[in-house]
Amino acid sequence: MASVVVISPPFQSHARPLATLGAALARHGAHVDFACTEGFADLATRHGLRFAELAVTRNANHGIAETTRQGRAEAQRLREFLDATRHGPAATLLTQARHRADDMLADPERVLHDLAVLDARLRPDWYLVDQLSYAATLALHCLGLPYATFCPGHPSYVPVSPGAYFGLPYAWPDRLRPSPAELDRLRAAVAANDTAFTAVFKAVTRRHAPGRPEPDRAFALCSPHAVVFNYPRLPWLPPAPSGPEALYAGHLLPRGAPEPLPTAWQAVLARLTAGGRPVALVALGTFLSARHDVLTTAAAGILRHTPASVIVAAGSRVADVTGHPLLRDAPPERLHVAPAVPQRELLPHAAVMVHHGGNNSFTECLHAGVPALVLPFSSDQFAIAHDAERAAVGHCLAPNTLTPESAGSAVAGLLAGGAVGTAELSERIRPRGPEWTAAALLADMPARH
Repeated sequence: MASVVVISPPFQSHARPLATLGAALARHGAHVDFACTEGFADLATRHGLRFAELAVTRNANHGIAETTRQGRAEAQRLREFLDATRHGPAATLLTQARHRADDMLADPERVLHDLAVLDARLRPDWYLVDQLSYAATLALHCLGLPYATFCPGHPSYVPVSPGAYFGLPYAWPDRLRPSPAELDRLRAAVAANDTAFTAVFKAVTRRHAPGRPEPDRAFALCSPHAVVFNYPRLPWLPPAPSGPEALYAGHLLPRGAPEPLPTAWQAVLARLTAGGRPVALVALGTFLSARHDVLTTAAAGILRHTPASVIVAAGSRVADVTGHPLLRDAPPERLHVAPAVPQRELLPHAAVMVHHGGNNSFTECLHAGVPALVLPFSSDQFAIAHDAERAAVGHCLAPNTLTPESAGSAVAGLLAGGAVGTAELSERIRPRGPEWTAAALLADMPARH
């Protein structure tokens, strides 16, 4: 049976779905090693995978970005990113474009060396690599090793057409469309990154693998065999790369019934749902929980304008949320604020979710059949918010201009059945997931020669 190495960057939001898919490959008989930094060894163990240490980026996020230990430069870039989110989509995406080389391609030759050493030790049949681990993809290309690509975000993360660029959303929700001048500046910045990354890819290939073809576009380099999209197949999405098998996983949640809620969370849920109250889950992901102003506004709006109780994932900002004037007098039977929440396990009990448009939150809501209010800040979240609205599985509002009234009104509409496409799309993607994807990968990937 196949031997596979799964390569993940040290980010919780990437590592969890990759570990879930790795566990599904193992259930189908593959021997799977999970390659990441030491902080994710326990995640591999919990999924029944062997662990191999490999660092593909200097950044890290073990669950709450603000409290993860970072180098000084990485911590400074995180602060700059969070500050940029307060100035809107264009400012945020331009900041991310400026950080891109340091975030995603800081040590390509060191990664090439480390991956060659790992390959000599493990000799897998093939690799499964996160698309955003660009140094790892470049290393696999230079070494001529077979690999499948895992796209952790919106499918447009793998640009295909000449006018498509990583870092430039393929579509925008109506409420967050930048001005033409802002779009021109953003397009110039991401095009410059495209050129710069490609130059590095070509130079590393010439220097270390002169017999290998030089990549035409760094951000478009992907497996010639299979590309896994952790996303539903939607009819309006940009085209997938020609050549590799495009596998739309739909979601990457573990098979079977959800894990039972821990006892403490069962008590929280019982308190919040007493008298038949619905529950709204408010969570902005492991980076954006730092935007406690938005968390507070959303929670206050739901409490004021709907009958729902609210659970808030506040990261390191619990005191900022609970002590805010908007929530200081919130009734305890309707509000619970915690640093982190068991999102996958809570969603089957939720009537609605407020999230940032992260890929995992989007697909987990779809799997659970839960409509969402999407408040996008960065990255591919604008494209995902556009898709959520077009598929009629949620509404989108601008987070920086959110008010309790606008948040409450939007959530009230969702509770009243305003996301009419949710049930149909949920039903369509559930048969996919990690088991389907693992079987397809094992059928598509060649054995090592």
